[in-house]
Amino acid sequence: MTKIGLTRRHLLALGGAGAAAGLMRPAPLFAQTPVTLQLSWLHSVQFAGSYIAQEQGLWADEGLEVALTPGGPNAPVEPPVVAGQALVGISAADYTAAAVENGAPFKIILVAMQKNPFTIASLPGNPVREPADLVGKRIGMALANTPVLQALCTLNGVPIEEIEIVPTQYSAAPLLAGEVDCLLCWLTDLPVAMAIQGVDSVTMLMADYGYAVHSQTYIATEDSLANRRNELVGLIRGEVEGWNAYRQDTDAAAALTVAKFPDAGLDIETQRLQAELQVPLMFSDLTEQHGFGWWTDETVEANVETLALLGRQVTPDLWDRSILEEVHGS
Repeated sequence: MTKIGLTRRHLLALGGAGAAAGLMRPAPLFAQTPVTLQLSWLHSVQFAGSYIAQEQGLWADEGLEVALTPGGPNAPVEPPVVAGQALVGISAADYTAAAVENGAPFKIILVAMQKNPFTIASLPGNPVREPADLVGKRIGMALANTPVLQALCTLNGVPIEEIEIVPTQYSAAPLLAGEVDCLLCWLTDLPVAMAIQGVDSVTMLMADYGYAVHSQTYIATEDSLANRRNELVGLIRGEVEGWNAYRQDTDAAAALTVAKFPDAGLDIETQRLQAELQVPLMFSDLTEQHGFGWWTDETVEANVETLALLGRQVTPDLWDRSILEEVHGS
């Protein structure tokens, strides 16, 4: 989940507002079925495809009135989905695996991020370009993410005991102050925060080195799959169309996000850069061939293997592609 910690400069250009207006259209005149999509974090361009689906009436065309409920540090995704308060929640495969181990009846029905966004960020003068470069380095990170680093090391034959883990707050400050040599973070936030400050960084996407954990995954309960399929298909179809529109104009998607949530303290420049960086994480040769949100048996197998390194035992049937198959006509 995207963390707070970016520099927010509260800029909204008139041109951006105009672009955002182009993504909006009048509400429908006929009755809609109300459903809720539970987001995994606070409002930002991370969920811009959903905002487009809402503003363009893509869900209304499916007969749905979709409420978007923000997440946050005190608003976990899983409880409202289990309780039926939200039809779908946006989570990640490791969080969902943990919930299923505790008895939650979840299935993953869409994978928005084809590549996990976890990244090792460093500075050009002392770069980490591949896992072997971590040896002898001080890495700033939350101690709770130690299993993530351990998984990366195991996958790449790097001895974790030769890396110094420095507990830090989720901020670029320790790296910029020279207190650490690199940071474990998301590609779309701390590197963006540094770029907004005019600081170049080197990023090593962990997904490029075997760390296969699906992120920004959409979950639903087995009961909803059995009894609310039409609503699930409508919600996911609108979501797919929204994200495809997002890809066509990420600047407009960023402008819509800022305009839609004027009190969220969102910086248009930050949102634009985040939107751009998300594209290669969310779209791939696989989505070009099969459609947004797709996965294969091979990508699931890689997830199962990586999740095992994180201490999560799951089976491939955690992923249910039947809704996507209906949406994409497969």
